[in-house]
Amino acid sequence: MGYIEELRAMVGTRPLILVGSVVIILNDRKEVLLQQRRFPNGSWGLPGGLMELAESTEETARREVKEETNLTLGKLNLLNVYSGADQYIKAENGDEFYVVTTAYFSNDYVGEMKAEHSESIQLKFYNLEELPSTMVRSHLRMLNDFKQHECIAKGEQCC
Repeated sequence: MGYIEELRAMVGTRPLILVGSVVIILNDRKEVLLQQRRFPNGSWGLPGGLMELAESTEETARREVKEETNLTLGKLNLLNVYSGADQYIKAENGDEFYVVTTAYFSNDYVGEMKAEHSESIQLKFYNLEELPSTMVRSHLRMLNDFKQHECIAKGEQCC
């Protein structure tokens, strides 16, 4: 049993503050890797998950990406840290939490991509301008922030 499961055994479904990490993984064509998730069922999101005891946010990102995609990440670049009232989640089982999420981006990875089927339905690279309609809302915000970041980094005028 992991840290979060142990915590839930003590506090039930009460709202908690949890910490997590996600990674915007880009291929050579600048497409982003998305995971069609089992929870929320069928929604598309970024690979990532919640921190275990004694992990850094970088370690969380690397572990979760490895578990969910079978990819090993190299260099991680910090995009932003997301927190606040709009980071509230009520899971299908009734568990409530606010998540503080550290978002990274990287095009530095190795391995053969393979979905871990207890959490994922499938993995697929998407053009940043043609994302699925059923996106995890907070992850869509992170991808929009990433697009702004890339636009600014190129010295272009952003919308």
